[in-house]
Amino acid sequence: MEAVPFIGVSRHRINIDGTGVTTLAAFHGCPLRCRYCLNPACFGKTDKLPHYTPQTLFNHVRIDNIYFLYTSGGICFGGGEPLLRTDFIREFRKLCGDAWKITAETSLAVPRSSVEAAAEVIDDFIVDIKDTNPAIYEAYTGRSNRGSLQNLRWLISAKGQEHVMVRVPLIPNYNTEADRDRSIALLLEMGVTQIDRFEYVIR
Repeated sequence: MEAVPFIGVSRHRINIDGTGVTTLAAFHGCPLRCRYCLNPACFGKTDKLPHYTPQTLFNHVRIDNIYFLYTSGGICFGGGEPLLRTDFIREFRKLCGDAWKITAETSLAVPRSSVEAAAEVIDDFIVDIKDTNPAIYEAYTGRSNRGSLQNLRWLISAKGQEHVMVRVPLIPNYNTEADRDRSIALLLEMGVTQIDRFEYVIR
């Protein structure tokens, strides 16, 4: 497999991107165009970004193997959108085996086939759902949320609610506390039990 671009690899993250000590490996590329994108580098040129194959990334991060094993941590793939790179993650899983936990931070704004492939090799999912209101979601991201919500329903059924955490932000100028409450009510109806309420801080 050829090397793919990453916008960064961040070590020693504790209980931020999953359980235990994790390393965040953030892919370049994303299907959304969020108005307050936290990682605009995922849309830029790739010539100056680090490029890894599954093997070279494994070689780079296994220095923290003892931390991963001791704390039940591992690798969190983010971005950008990691589920655009399910073939990479599948190959990485073969290298690290089952001893490391693999988490993905995803919008689920990808084809169902990508979610199904990811569910076979990823332990836990952190889903950034933005807002369940279609108009708010499209105004903020530039695309429909219909596929993302359908994928979320499938993922809860396939992986179990204990492996899916949904992040529901308060987005200044786009949604309100009442909008967020409505999103959370819908998510609870869908079977989500782990919900992270937070607020975007716009600088």
